Amino acid sequence: MTAMHKVKDAIMKFLGSVIIFLFAAMTLIGTYQIVTRYFFNRPSTISEELLTYSFTWMSLLASAYVFGKKDHMRIGFLADKITGSVKKYLEFSIELLAFVFAGVVMVYGGSSITKLTMIQTTASLRIPMGYVYVIVPVTGVLIMVFSIMNAVDMLHKDFSKREEEKV
Repeated sequence: MTAMHKVKDAIMKFLGSVIIFLFAAMTLIGTYQIVTRYFFNRPSTISEELLTYSFTWMSLLASAYVFGKKDHMRIGFLADKITGSVKKYLEFSIELLAFVFAGVVMVYGGSSITKLTMIQTTASLRIPMGYVYVIVPVTGVLIMVFSIMNAVDMLHKDFSKREEEKV
């Protein structure tokens, strides 16, 4: 296994652990929220906010995780029917577009919004909103890294045969 694959596997394991932690935390916080609301009739606004931000973080990190596994959503009705160098160029173009999108929208735009919202605080937690938005550029960087790794893998892939359809 190459060094790149070892790095990718390490990133994927870490990312998977963070996603699992966030999901477990959301389960505990949600349970706490239900107990305080229905049994004690005192809803917790902090737990509501934590759930919202945890879900946002988990969703964005999970999207990067899925991108790293190369299971990201795409419309493959045309791409799955072609082979050879045309297929290779198409797949490379998809990776390039994802890289550019992640770089411009998520990293550049996400960094801008993170800096802009550092002076605003959340309603219940009283932390800067920039801490909530920082996940956008982090996810963008992860997608860019995975995009580069996927493109490098394509250089060694045989596109002369049709791929089997995933169900």
